[in-house]
Amino acid sequence: MRALLAAAALLAVVMALGACGGGATPQPTATVTVTPSGSPPVETQTPSPAPSSTATTSVKVYLLRPIGGAQPVHAPFVAAARRSVPQTTAVATAAMNALLAGPTSSGERAIGMTTAIPAGTTLRHLAIAGGVATVDLTSTFATPGPKSAMTARLAQVVYTLTQFPSVGKGVLFKIDGAAVASFGATGIDLTKPQVRAGYESVTPPIFVDDPAPFDTVSGTLRVSGTADVFEATFRARVVAGSFRRTLTVRATSGSGTRGTYAFSVVLPAGAASGTLTVWDASAENGAALHIVTIPLAVK
Repeated sequence: MRALLAAAALLAVVMALGACGGGATPQPTATVTVTPSGSPPVETQTPSPAPSSTATTSVKVYLLRPIGGAQPVHAPFVAAARRSVPQTTAVATAAMNALLAGPTSSGERAIGMTTAIPAGTTLRHLAIAGGVATVDLTSTFATPGPKSAMTARLAQVVYTLTQFPSVGKGVLFKIDGAAVASFGATGIDLTKPQVRAGYESVTPPIFVDDPAPFDTVSGTLRVSGTADVFEATFRARVVAGSFRRTLTVRATSGSGTRGTYAFSVVLPAGAASGTLTVWDASAENGAALHIVTIPLAVK
């Protein structure tokens, strides 16, 4: 009898465990994303796993900055600025929103960085297809202003979006959902995708695309950009603590045709800060022209 009672008790325990799922294999789950009918994707990109809340992506936005030298030029010229945005598959949208926020640090403002994009401009929509980005901005973006300022604000958007390989063919503009054919007194035909080459008037003679001001550099400083200077030649100086190096840099073209350049400098360890300065010499008297200085953090 005792044996029968023990067996019955053991059977009851096994059945209870089975009912509670103690020995069951977990079933896979699925996440379904529903896109409302008639709502196009903001960007055409390959989906990636959901990032952690602390993950970020580095992008550039293009603000404006004067250039110095024997003949300072205070007209607006595009200049790169670095931003860290929450990691996302819609990285171009994140970069545009960062651009519309303008200069975000006292350091940027201290070196003369500004924006020609009117305060209050917001992004309504951004679509990327076939290498072309179509950016839809609120009407504040079209606020009338001087020709140079309105050209510069277009250039800021074009430079910011064409940093991405998916926007290799240029940028089209919309204002409040309507396609834009012309933009104030700029005389620019906006029916065609806009590319960087169309904004030479607001691109500095020596344009430093990398590094951006206040970037942190460790080991090797890599510098790249474009230039349109006499005989395609300019000078660069790198300073980090007691380290100083001056180089002659040659772009792929110059004297009326913009070319590309790239060079690198190995930095010593231990310097907390540094600068990169570029300039070209006047063909008339050798005076330094078109000076741009990039502050850097060095570790």
